[in-house]
Amino acid sequence: MASPRELIETQLLLLQYRRGKPGALEKLVKLWERPLYYYVRRLLNTEDEAKDVTQDIWINVVRKLRAVRDPAAFPAWLFKVARTHAAAHFRKSRLLEPLPEDGSAGEISATNSSDFSLTLNAEELHWALSQLSPSHSECLILHFLEGFSIEEIADITGVAPGTVKSRLHYAKKALREVLEKEAKCHEQ
Repeated sequence: MASPRELIETQLLLLQYRRGKPGALEKLVKLWERPLYYYVRRLLNTEDEAKDVTQDIWINVVRKLRAVRDPAAFPAWLFKVARTHAAAHFRKSRLLEPLPEDGSAGEISATNSSDFSLTLNAEELHWALSQLSPSHSECLILHFLEGFSIEEIADITGVAPGTVKSRLHYAKKALREVLEKEAKCHEQ
């Protein structure tokens, strides 16, 4: 999750890049490469796929970076570009199930991080996320780990905010079930 300082630094680096300041682009990439890779890695099956797709994403981002009108919107724009590339990779490879665009369900009250009172280590969390559907794990990653709002996730994923709320609700429920099932297995 980007801190307020990182968001301000991002905006400053984008403005510097537009003005041609040497090194601004490299600093911007360095600031966002880990969160972007983490997101892409959760969407794809292997590290190699994630590395390849992330590299393609950065190439595309550099080509289109000057089109970002509002520097404050950069994080959501970056993750939207990443999602588009990951979906294209799914379609090309045909080895993975495409990101579902379903999600239906009506309005569900907004979620907040206090609903998640589970204490997990990173390895357990990564494993549990990998057990969920792509749309569920994606929503959880974007909201709780990357800190995007419901509206930003809706923009990134191209679905209505109500659908994002629904996915978050059912994703949290599914994550709890996966973790509880795993805990029971370890108890026996």
